[in-house]
Amino acid sequence: MDTILENLFAVEIFVLLLVIVTLKTAIKFVPQNRAYIIEQFGKYHSTKEAGLNFIVPIMHRVSADRSLKEQAVDVPEQSAITKDNISLHVDGVLYFRVLDPVKATYGVDDYVFAVTQLAQTTMRSELGKMELDKTFEERDQLNTNIVAAINEAASPWGIQVLRYEIKDIVPPNSVMEAMEAQMKAERVKRAQILESEGDRQAAINRAEGEKASVVLAAEAERSEQVLRAEGEAKAIVAVATAQAEALRQVGEAAATEQGQKAIQLDLATKAIEAKHAIAKESSVVLLPDGGTDAANIVAQATTIINQLNTRT
Repeated sequence: MDTILENLFAVEIFVLLLVIVTLKTAIKFVPQNRAYIIEQFGKYHSTKEAGLNFIVPIMHRVSADRSLKEQAVDVPEQSAITKDNISLHVDGVLYFRVLDPVKATYGVDDYVFAVTQLAQTTMRSELGKMELDKTFEERDQLNTNIVAAINEAASPWGIQVLRYEIKDIVPPNSVMEAMEAQMKAERVKRAQILESEGDRQAAINRAEGEKASVVLAAEAERSEQVLRAEGEAKAIVAVATAQAEALRQVGEAAATEQGQKAIQLDLATKAIEAKHAIAKESSVVLLPDGGTDAANIVAQATTIINQLNTRT
């Protein structure tokens, strides 16, 4: 009896272990951003995505575990020849991800190796279309062209290339020396141009300063002449006004009896002084027409003044 119980217990243990092993084999927990490729008797059966999945033991097996995350692969350094026959050493980094795990499994043997080799050949091809200077100036465009070419070729493999970045471009030493000499000459040229521009600007500033000085001097002289002319005009007007006022006052005084006497006396005095001056300068003696005394001279002057007053 004990032997039978022991055999039954052993059978139960075996069955329990078999069930545990079977369940462990049948249940598959697929991590996030991963995919399991399931084969049935060596043939593709299904793709299990993230989460809890079940398969039939013995009949099904996991043939491939594919990551759906973005992957970065280092593209080894290689030699490439540009359009102007310059040999370069170029390396880069390729970023891609698996879009179709079935194609990545059955479309190519090793998709990482395949896409890396494709990136190298594409990079050599694209560099051969460009001159050396363009490879440095248009690196972004070069990366874009490489990505487009790789995506077109890698589409049957279920791979999508997201971007390609060139890490370093190393030309030969002779080319590096020539480029350094060219850059040095370019810097010297720029320095000379800047210096000449500075001299030209300084000359322009000096000329503009001198021009402004001349203009200001001319404006000052013109203003001075205008002020002087205005002053002289005012002086002439003032003198004329004073003379007119004097003549007016003289005329008003001459209209009176006392004024007439004063005028007669002034005329007589001036006539005597004139004849006296003529006598000093000449040997000829001038005598008045009507007599030699001063009274006669005064009478003549009075007659003339009375005639003028009568006419006015």
